[in-house]
Amino acid sequence: MPSYTFMSTANAYALRGAVPVFVDCRQDTLNIDERLIEAAITDRTRAIVVVHYAGVGCAMEVIGEVAKRYGLALIEDNAHGLGGSYHGKPLGSFGSIAAQSFHETKNVQCGEGGALLLNDPALVARAEIVREKGTDRSRFFRGQVDKYRWLDIGSSYLPSDVLVALLMSQLESFDEIQLRRHAVWQAYHDGLADWAASNGIPQPMIPDGCKHPAHLYYLLLPDLQNRQAFIAHLAERGVQAAFHYQPLHSAPAGMRHGRQAPGGCAVTEQIADRLVRLPLFADLDEHDVAHVIDAARTYKLN
Repeated sequence: MPSYTFMSTANAYALRGAVPVFVDCRQDTLNIDERLIEAAITDRTRAIVVVHYAGVGCAMEVIGEVAKRYGLALIEDNAHGLGGSYHGKPLGSFGSIAAQSFHETKNVQCGEGGALLLNDPALVARAEIVREKGTDRSRFFRGQVDKYRWLDIGSSYLPSDVLVALLMSQLESFDEIQLRRHAVWQAYHDGLADWAASNGIPQPMIPDGCKHPAHLYYLLLPDLQNRQAFIAHLAERGVQAAFHYQPLHSAPAGMRHGRQAPGGCAVTEQIADRLVRLPLFADLDEHDVAHVIDAARTYKLN
């Protein structure tokens, strides 16, 4: 799995006694570097976990081939990717399992919550039992069994009706939400292009064949000092920007429960120091977006 991701990606496996092996990210998309995965595989490897950073698809053809060659499960952390696609195929539909997030920071959200996407029919029956506290309660309600029993290890993963209602209202308006988010994303991209190029500041790169969902918009400042100064510069002008993930491989729990892949994670370390996210949500209007762009363009590199 990538080191440049949220700790939940690693927690899911460490909680079950597996050892996360942290692979470096690509310089351009910030996704797991598919060229480094094979060197990280050992006879103990059971799965490859990808994260589609900012909703930009990983190199799924290459990664899928590696997984097939070594007989490994392919799992997608699609927390950023709802509405994105890779060569016409929706993100979340490549792996046997994909996780979807509806956390408050996502394009559609219910505060806390998520979904399990199953692309392997053989996993459906057990997944239903796991989500129902390890019981066949759902089969009981469908009249398929005369009582429900404890069959497997599970937990209480069901969201409340209130949270589902909040989420459903947004899913029903998903196309409209996405249209507005894409307008903000593109305005940033176009409005900051000249300033970014003249200052050597990379903007997001979308490879051919990738359709992103406008989940977030980031810039890569030259170094940590400029990144922090840029965030402070925007804050002084009423714009709230933020950095993002800290590397998992060097986090206390990451060192305790996981390990780095051969070659280390040098790109991850420098990306974590440089990246800043601009505000992006559907309710930003043209005046708000113009203000963010103007505030960013007035920053002078140290």
